[in-house]
Amino acid sequence: MNRPEREAAARRTLERMPPPTVPPDLHTEAVRRGSRMLRRRTAARRLLWLVLLAAAVAFTVWAATTRPWVEPPSQTTPPLTGW
Repeated sequence: MNRPEREAAARRTLERMPPPTVPPDLHTEAVRRGSRMLRRRTAARRLLWLVLLAAAVAFTVWAATTRPWVEPPSQTTPPLTGW
């Protein structure tokens, strides 16, 4: 079967069946659910940004207080005092 024959067969099949009935309140229900999903996505996105910001602030405060880039003092030799 080539493409035009397949299209013709599909059209014949679709023309034999009556169109499905659609509930009258389908549009309003879809709009209600869609807006609810949009609100949830927006809230989740804001929450994730807030968590990311809190993690960045916590890391900055930790790094400023503990200063992990500074080499700790040596514990192997005694300090030289009283020369």
